[in-house]
Amino acid sequence: MSMFQMGYRAMSAQMVRMNAAASNLANAGSVAGSADEAYRPIRTVFAEELDKQSGLSSVRVDRVVRSDTAPVRRHDPGHPLADENGDVWEAPVDENAEMIEMLEASRQYSNMVEAMSTAKQLMLETMRMK
Repeated sequence: MSMFQMGYRAMSAQMVRMNAAASNLANAGSVAGSADEAYRPIRTVFAEELDKQSGLSSVRVDRVVRSDTAPVRRHDPGHPLADENGDVWEAPVDENAEMIEMLEASRQYSNMVEAMSTAKQLMLETMRMK
């Protein structure tokens, strides 16, 4: 596995992380007629992947999991999705936490772009020396 393959995998993993946070933000404030139907935030779970041939380690998305955080019950009898008690269930999305998650994933992605750009420049400089 080359450094560029490692960078690609790391960038892909951060992109999945950003997409999960974007999905959570898009569903913030959404309501459902029951707790079971309410949106639950999702998170990516990363796993280390070791290339035995090169000894290099990279990251991959192992899975995407749904949070077990309970939806917020809100009394809103006028809402079209309200149950017989007049309650709706709101998605338990913490918008601030999701924004932090997106910023962190974006920074990690940018760091990998910078590292790969630096590696490319060093390779070009090395080729010019010969």
